Amino acid sequence: MNIVDVLNQLWTTILDVTALFVIPDWTFIIGLLPVVVLLGLVAPYLTGLALGTGAYLVTKPRVKVTLEEGPRVAEIGPGGEPVFPVGLPHCRRDSLVYPPGTLRCERCHDELAVICPMCSLGRSALVDTCTNCGLVLKVIPRAVAVRTTPGPKPGGAAVA
Repeated sequence: MNIVDVLNQLWTTILDVTALFVIPDWTFIIGLLPVVVLLGLVAPYLTGLALGTGAYLVTKPRVKVTLEEGPRVAEIGPGGEPVFPVGLPHCRRDSLVYPPGTLRCERCHDELAVICPMCSLGRSALVDTCTNCGLVLKVIPRAVAVRTTPGPKPGGAAVA
């Protein structure tokens, strides 16, 4: 063996090793394409979606509610007089607002009044039809009324 044969054999080995990387088996690589797409694109997307949904469910804002049974005190207007909500029975003497369907005040036993939602005329809660506009306001009494507790406005100081 002379030196030329050894160099040719070395050069052939280098070319065979290089051919594995430079000229790959394209059929095998195309066959791996669905796996690469699944692992490289779809799996991270689904993982991010699951983690984002879980993080939102853990940190989402919750509404604090209290169960209201019976009368509540009417809100006070800017002039210091009570402001009664439209369509709910209320007692003017005690400044109490009652749930729908209540007819008499629990404290003074007076008949409750209702403000008509259509024409804003006050009438007795015993009468279910407005004498002014004819609106029939028959409300079936409900056992539960939900009211949110007062707190800061949503959005923080940026809204205020």
